[in-house]
Amino acid sequence: MSSELEPPLSSQHDDINGMPEPRESTQDLTVFTAVVFAVGEMAGSGVLTLPRALASTGWIGVPLHVVCAIASAYTGILLGKCWLMVQARYREYRTNTRYPYPAIGFVTYGKIGRMIVSCSIDLTLFGVSVVYFVLASQNIQQLVRYAGKDISFCIWLLILAAALWPTSLLGTPKDFWPVSIGALISTSVACILIVVKVTTDSGNAQPVSQPHLETKDAFMAFGTLCFAFGGHAVFPTIQVDMKEPKKFGKAVFIAYFILVLMYLPVAIAGYVVYDTSVHDNILLNLSKGPILYVVEVLITMHIFFGFIIVINPVCQEMEALVGVPSSFTYKRIVSRTVFMVLVLFVAETVPQFGVIMSLIGGSTTTLIIFVFPPIFYLKLCHMKGDWEEKKPSTAQKTACGLIIFVGLVAGVASTYSAVDALATSRFSKPCYI
Repeated sequence: MSSELEPPLSSQHDDINGMPEPRESTQDLTVFTAVVFAVGEMAGSGVLTLPRALASTGWIGVPLHVVCAIASAYTGILLGKCWLMVQARYREYRTNTRYPYPAIGFVTYGKIGRMIVSCSIDLTLFGVSVVYFVLASQNIQQLVRYAGKDISFCIWLLILAAALWPTSLLGTPKDFWPVSIGALISTSVACILIVVKVTTDSGNAQPVSQPHLETKDAFMAFGTLCFAFGGHAVFPTIQVDMKEPKKFGKAVFIAYFILVLMYLPVAIAGYVVYDTSVHDNILLNLSKGPILYVVEVLITMHIFFGFIIVINPVCQEMEALVGVPSSFTYKRIVSRTVFMVLVLFVAETVPQFGVIMSLIGGSTTTLIIFVFPPIFYLKLCHMKGDWEEKKPSTAQKTACGLIIFVGLVAGVASTYSAVDALATSRFSKPCYI
């Protein structure tokens, strides 16, 4: 069992800045590659649902997008500061840390804190993996259908699982950083082409109507936004692999700035042209043609790349808990295969992703983004020990308290709305029935 599952054995005051002592490592992610990883992990399937979220809220959804992005970036920066404090105070967390976010929960609130964080991350990333599977299979099925072949969606799920299985065996983010570049490029180009295609479809567009804002729809939209901006489950694993972890906050700020530039044009264009008739997946609204085909290929490529990034943290944690070594062995092959089979089974069981995305975003993702980081940061600042005590400013305390409160209230309401929608939705039969 990894030593980081046990109580910290030592604490030490390091340099005058409270930063970890320099150490030799093989970590090689720069600020640039960290930004690429963060954007590549977040921008993808979420962007396809944002026009629907804006159509549900009307123009008030635009400032809601921006506020959600700012709050998410702020808590992402807080999370990075939490990890720096943990490393500065406890030597055992400076090397070979396979799951840093749960480690922060353990340092602040013991085994209960670690367990809650671990469960939230695992459920979130597992759900995202299922969403990626379903969406990629739908895209591939549609593309092949354009070519005159009609192969079952359920068969494509099996083919996709077989294709992605080898990539799931990769170790940590530093082992597959080129993947993040592919994810970023494919999504960026796809967003540009979506806006272009929506613009060409605008000839028959009617004046945009301001929808009557339903409470349920508003909270569903909040869950969608949380999903689209929710990279926090993966953030600490990226920071661990950085050459200079203290620059992670800079990477987070740049990543969210890029996301807003990618998300808002797609959301606004989709809402203006298709109004309330926009689907959960905006690709279903685009008229057929070369641009649509290219976009579907690019989004599918992103999902391939993003899937590798998303499953890695949960696989690492599960392997550490059951004693699978960090080096490549047959045990990793077995554990990753089991995970892929579980994802495939759920995808074959519930082949829809819109409401599921809102459910994930409103429940565990809300905790990971808006609740845990400020709580852990305030706790670490007030912990006593052989280190320099940090005192958060009144503005920081106020911001943290407001984010926690809004996150909890909106998260509970969003989860309830998503569960209600799931209960009243018509689902396709599972593939195995």
